[in-house]
Amino acid sequence: MDQNSHCTAERELLEAVSRITTFSTPSPTDEEQNQPKAEISCQVRKENPEKDDLQDSSASLSPNSSMTTKELQEYWRNEKSQCRQVKLLFEIPSTRIVEHHLSKYVMYKIIILQTGSFDSNKSVIERRYSDFEKLHRNLLEEFSEEMEDVTFPKKTLTGNFTEEIINERKLAFKDYLRLLYSMKYIRRSKKFIDFLTRPELQEAYGCLRGGQYTKALEILLEVIGLQERLTRGNPVSIVPTLCAIVVCHKDLENPASAFEYGEKALSRLRVHTSHRYYIPLLETMITLAYELGKDFLSLQEKLEEWKAKKDPIRVFTLKELAVREYVQ
Repeated sequence: MDQNSHCTAERELLEAVSRITTFSTPSPTDEEQNQPKAEISCQVRKENPEKDDLQDSSASLSPNSSMTTKELQEYWRNEKSQCRQVKLLFEIPSTRIVEHHLSKYVMYKIIILQTGSFDSNKSVIERRYSDFEKLHRNLLEEFSEEMEDVTFPKKTLTGNFTEEIINERKLAFKDYLRLLYSMKYIRRSKKFIDFLTRPELQEAYGCLRGGQYTKALEILLEVIGLQERLTRGNPVSIVPTLCAIVVCHKDLENPASAFEYGEKALSRLRVHTSHRYYIPLLETMITLAYELGKDFLSLQEKLEEWKAKKDPIRVFTLKELAVREYVQ
C-alpha cells in the first residue's frame, strides 16, 4: 500500500471513530436540561458520577445473571418505573360530620389523583382535623426549616361545624397537602406517607389477624396503588403490603392471584435477599408454583443457595410475618 492510500485509510478510520463517539454520547435535549432536579429520581448524580455509575451498574447487573426472561422483564419494568416523573394532586371535595357518644368532629374526604391519569388511579381517604394537626406537629420536629413558611389552620373555640369554617378548612388543607408534597424531603418522609396510608393499613391488618381476609384484601388493594406512587424511590418499602395481599389470596384459595402478587414482591427483593420477607416469600412461592404447575425448581434453587450462604436461623412463615405488622 502506498503512502497516500495509507493516509487515506487512517483518516477514514479516525472519522469513523469520531462518528461512533458522537453517536454514543448525545447531548441532552432542552427538555432534559429544563427538568427540575427534585422531581427526577433517576437523574445522574453530580458529586461523583463515575463512581455512582459503577455502583449502579454492579447493583443492576448482579441479580440478572440468574434471572429468567420473565423475571428480567419484570425487573427492568420496575427499574423504568423509578425514572418516570410522578406528581400527585390533592382534592377535598366534601366533608361529613361524625357524632359519637361524647365527641363530634368533621371528616375531610381527600381524593389523591395522579396527574395525567383517569379516575381509576385515584385513591380516597378520610382524615379529621386532629389527624392533620398531628402530622403538622410531627413534621415540625423533623423539618423545622422546611416548615418555616407553612401555615396551618388554627383551632377555633366556636363555629367549628359551621359551613363557612368547614369550607375554609377544606381549601386550607388542600393547599397544605399540595405544599407539603412539593417539598421532596417531606413527601418522601415516613411521617407524610404514614399520614396518607397508615390508618387504612392498620384496619386491613386488623382484619387479616381476625381472619376477615376478604375485607382485608379489599382495603389492601385500595391502598397499594397509593403506596406505590408515594414510595417510587423506595420500592422495597411496599413488600410487606404485597405479601399481605399474597396471604389473603392464598387463604381465600386464589393461588393464581397470590402468585401474581408474590412475583411483584419478589422482584423488589431481587438485590435484597437479607430482607426479613425474602425467605418466607420464597417458600410460599415454591408452594404456589407447585400447586399451579409452574416452574418451582428455579425458586427452590434460590432457596437452597440462600441457605448455603447463611447460618440457619428461625424464619417465620409469610403469614406469621404479616400478622405481626401494625400490631399496637
